[in-house]
Amino acid sequence: METGLCIRVPNGSCSASNLTRASYLFEQSVPTLNRASCHHLTFPRKSCIVKATLKEVSSDMKYAGKAKVKSSEMELSSLTAISPLDGRYRDKVKDLSPYLSEYGLIYYRTLVEIKWLLKLSQIPEVSEVPSFSNEAQTKLQGLIDGFSEADAKQVKSIEKITNHDVKAVEYFLKTKCQEDPEIAKVLEFFHFGCTSEDINNLAHGLMLKGAINSVVLPVMDDLINAIYTMAKANAYIPMLSRTHGQPASPTTLGKEMVIFAERLSRERRDISQVEILGKFAGAVGNYNAHAVAYPDVNWPYVAEQFVNSLGLSFNPHVTQIESHDYMAKLFHAFIRFNNILLDFDKDIWGYISVGYFKQVTKAGEIGSSTMPHKVNPIDFENSEGNLGIANALLDHLSMKLPISRWQRDLTDSTVLRNFGLCLGPSLLAYKSALVGIGKLQVNEAALNKDLDNSWEVLAEPIQTVMRRYGVEEPYEKLKELTRGRTVNKESITEFINGLEIPVEAKTGLLKLTPHNYVGVAPQLVEDACDRANRSN
Repeated sequence: METGLCIRVPNGSCSASNLTRASYLFEQSVPTLNRASCHHLTFPRKSCIVKATLKEVSSDMKYAGKAKVKSSEMELSSLTAISPLDGRYRDKVKDLSPYLSEYGLIYYRTLVEIKWLLKLSQIPEVSEVPSFSNEAQTKLQGLIDGFSEADAKQVKSIEKITNHDVKAVEYFLKTKCQEDPEIAKVLEFFHFGCTSEDINNLAHGLMLKGAINSVVLPVMDDLINAIYTMAKANAYIPMLSRTHGQPASPTTLGKEMVIFAERLSRERRDISQVEILGKFAGAVGNYNAHAVAYPDVNWPYVAEQFVNSLGLSFNPHVTQIESHDYMAKLFHAFIRFNNILLDFDKDIWGYISVGYFKQVTKAGEIGSSTMPHKVNPIDFENSEGNLGIANALLDHLSMKLPISRWQRDLTDSTVLRNFGLCLGPSLLAYKSALVGIGKLQVNEAALNKDLDNSWEVLAEPIQTVMRRYGVEEPYEKLKELTRGRTVNKESITEFINGLEIPVEAKTGLLKLTPHNYVGVAPQLVEDACDRANRSN
């Protein structure tokens, strides 16, 4: 006998669709049914009770749906990736993968382990590791140069057994070298004197250095150069300024663009100059085991030589971990760069909204699913959104990584795996802004219209000249003329003609218009662009 289920639905609403809705709500509220009792889902109005079997309710639940493919059966692809960086945006950020992926981390760990073995062979006191022949050196270097995804997968397979990612790299290398008669004699000197963090901190430094220098900085440079190009092309295009959202003294479009180019250039320079540090001092930073095994070796000097040979700067005073202060400095520099670009994105968005820029349309593209006329500033909006994500994560890494309990805790380990989640959205934002810039067309008609309707902005130069020639209460007189009143060319001309100032001064004021009252803005642009060209 099937168990009954009672569901209350409003009077006059006992249709199949409402039954289905009620069944759905009930099952969401009580997923495990007590088959010995009758349950009710009560609506606030008077209702009728309709009986249904559990079997019927189950069939009505089909529309709620489940994934047709179990998660365990889904292969990783752009459709199944959890992060949009590895899904929708994969093509835009894939250049970071060789550096900031799990593969990249394993590759650089492998590089550090091999380079350390080679360094040991160069220390006379470590006689157990004699100098390698050219053939052995070529073999070891080949493991670095030829490191493949298959190699990385082999390391991951070993890790399933060891449950230790760095030890898995050591075992991988021993396996790769055990058939070489020369290297096989010194297999136990892989990872000699090292704590895992000796390997990891250098790998992380190399990952960041490679990703930033090879991928991120070139795109930053493209972005900055694109804005400088905008600035130079529009150095003499007058534009109404707005302070507090209200009309203010005119500027030029190019001058407003060059401000962003200069600001971004400064932060880009700071990013490139952050010193990436490394340590190689053993379990707690004192070379304890090293000094016992080979007391005659100057291990701090050897460690400094080794770290420097990898292209990193040496940090001699550490615990088990490198303190990550340089990472905080680096990521805060990225935050500043990103904040400036965020400011740029919002300004361009605003200029588009008031018509100062048009956007080049592309055949086949759709701006709105319901409003055919729309050409939305989606590239700048995409950039803005991704900068927010990037900065949130960059801030977390900056604040968290320099803090580690006593000589070391493991909280940094999982956080350090998220470099890609910080630099990925940043890179995506830079590329989106670049695409947006490429679509912009200056709408001089809109710029001129606003200037033509804003003659009140000439109040500033007029009252300033009046001050020079001793006219009483110049500010107050212009305030009376302009504030809250309609001002045009005629009213400004009449006021100037009535001033008791030298003829040449009056003539100069009469030549002013909102279009030419831009100060030295064009020269500021030219100077900045010339400096930028000389520094490139």
